[in-house]
Amino acid sequence: MIIIGERINGMFKDIGEGLRNKDPKPLQHWALKQEEGGAHYLDVNSGPAVPSHERPEAYEWMVKIIQEVSELPLCLDSTNYDAIEAGLKLVKRPALINSVPAERAKIERVFSMAVTYNAALIGLTMDNVGIPKDAENRVAFAMELVAAADEFGLPMEDLFLDPLIMPCNVAQEHAPEVLESIRMIKTLANPAPKTVLGLSNVSQKSPDRHLINRTYLAMAMACGLDAAIMDANDDALVDVAATGQILLNKSIYADSYLKVFRQR
Repeated sequence: MIIIGERINGMFKDIGEGLRNKDPKPLQHWALKQEEGGAHYLDVNSGPAVPSHERPEAYEWMVKIIQEVSELPLCLDSTNYDAIEAGLKLVKRPALINSVPAERAKIERVFSMAVTYNAALIGLTMDNVGIPKDAENRVAFAMELVAAADEFGLPMEDLFLDPLIMPCNVAQEHAPEVLESIRMIKTLANPAPKTVLGLSNVSQKSPDRHLINRTYLAMAMACGLDAAIMDANDDALVDVAATGQILLNKSIYADSYLKVFRQR
């Protein structure tokens, strides 16, 4: 289970202030804290804290100051692909691009960029109309992205597909459809593409966020989930990920498996 730490995001007050003031302390604090918590990647997202035209420079700065304190690979997260490319030029380890929907112009831009910079890529099972409600249409978009990987020469093991979980308090009917999407996506190619979720979306604006996140992570792992953008400092959530690895026979059991999982 690949944990992508979600906390370096300009939507959080401390990160937003750090970006606006060019103060590296909050970004470096969360880089180290998430690494200690068990993150395998660090998501890097300026969010609304930086105007779009300033994001390429901002992503260069974020990549530099995060890599001063952490050697974890980065997940460069933006709708501004110039900003992502600016970050890709500076990463010390192969990055993960987040993300591209099933829209032809964006596919051409981002898949070629991923191949050029030896990056993995998150594809979204949606187009410019929006997110489908049912698993079948999500998987149809997934198939377009699988075909694009073959077309542009992106190795299938570097393609992560996100079936896009919605908040359960307003779109409860999406939760089982996403689980079915994960199952179906794993059958689209051999080797299969990886699957990923922005896990915290499922509990957005719910009073029981931690419980919902932990429960849904366990359910999604049983359906074939490979990665999640999530709270790497929710110890119980990380424990669910580690224990799921054992119970799905993806890691070798040891009495110290929780510690071993965090040391990877």
